[in-house]
Amino acid sequence: MRNVQQTVKNGCFTLLTAALFVACQQGGKTANNTATAPAAGNNTAAPAGAGARIAYVDLDSVEAHYDYFKEKKAELEKKQQAIDNELKANLRALQNEAADFQRRANNNQLTQSEGEAAQRSLGEKQQQLEAKRQNLSQQYMEQEAKFNEDLQKRLDDFLKTFNADKKYSFIFSYRAGASNILYKDDALDITAPVLEGLNKIGTENK
Repeated sequence: MRNVQQTVKNGCFTLLTAALFVACQQGGKTANNTATAPAAGNNTAAPAGAGARIAYVDLDSVEAHYDYFKEKKAELEKKQQAIDNELKANLRALQNEAADFQRRANNNQLTQSEGEAAQRSLGEKQQQLEAKRQNLSQQYMEQEAKFNEDLQKRLDDFLKTFNADKKYSFIFSYRAGASNILYKDDALDITAPVLEGLNKIGTENK
């Protein structure tokens, strides 16, 4: 049971980290996720190197303030909790049945054939519960993957619009304490216009 709950929680976290990482090359091509559609006048990232311009998006801020992501994450967490509650209820029922069988067996209230039949029944129910656990977990992961794909498309589309003027050679992601970027200049931070563009289009699509 703990394994099921942990699997679902880890999936949501993976969704969070995998869906929002971005590297944008000239021409609007992306390697990962994180998108934006700000007004053209808001592109203020500083140049880096000979003709190359870079910027970064803070993933913690995106996760905290991107309305679409927060809504979908809440929906996934609600489904996760429902799965967990259902499996816990099924497990409690099976445990109660097993405890009742043990009590009756200890009190010599079962014949040998009745005891063997009860044991077989408990074993079958345990297998059914495990199959149900795997099925529900698979369904959840498929829903999570579908959200990942949807988010990726949204971010890719935003990046194409955001970098239509080929202003940036690279757009990186940044997360405090969990990033390959060892140093960042706040002047390169384009998180605010990214979020503004994402949330604006999200509102228009409602």
